[in-house]
Amino acid sequence: MAEAAYANIQQVGMPQWTQDEQAFARAVQRTVKGKEEGLATTVKKLEPPADKPESGGSDDIGDISWTVPTITLNYPANIPNLPGHHWSNAMSMATLIAHKGVVAGAKVIAMTGIDLLAQPNLLAQAKGYFTNEQQKNQTYVSMISAEDKPQVQINADVMARYRPEMKKYYYDPSKHATYLDQLGIKFPVLEKPKN
Repeated sequence: MAEAAYANIQQVGMPQWTQDEQAFARAVQRTVKGKEEGLATTVKKLEPPADKPESGGSDDIGDISWTVPTITLNYPANIPNLPGHHWSNAMSMATLIAHKGVVAGAKVIAMTGIDLLAQPNLLAQAKGYFTNEQQKNQTYVSMISAEDKPQVQINADVMARYRPEMKKYYYDPSKHATYLDQLGIKFPVLEKPKN
């Protein structure tokens, strides 16, 4: 599945970044003393997992990946070379950088889904590898039982109290071309506008 997805990544290619987007990315990298190289313009090569991984991203697909063949896709919606779990990582989310990256990723996911549906041998290979290699010496037992229920009521009062204030920041595409326009920010900028 990873190889099929990678073929689709190569076909979709990287988003076409504007000079403003590149300047903004380099300015954010410079601000947090990251490697200042802007946004990637070429697709990285497909590589096998590291023998001794030191770190990795987290996700919420753990139970799924133990029961069906699963791959993950990193798409170019973030500014590279920033410290993890840091305010600087949120900056691209309000820009076209994130939008372009998500669109590219969505295209790859859709194309790979079509490949899996249209090519029965590809799906059979994925299931075979999952069963005969990944699950060969593993037995999965879920830590969540059928009786466990999501505790959605825990934050209900907090959300009810703050939701009206949060709604001011919801993006309204009927009034604004971009979220930056809604916030009154001229792109690129790294200082709060004086209003």
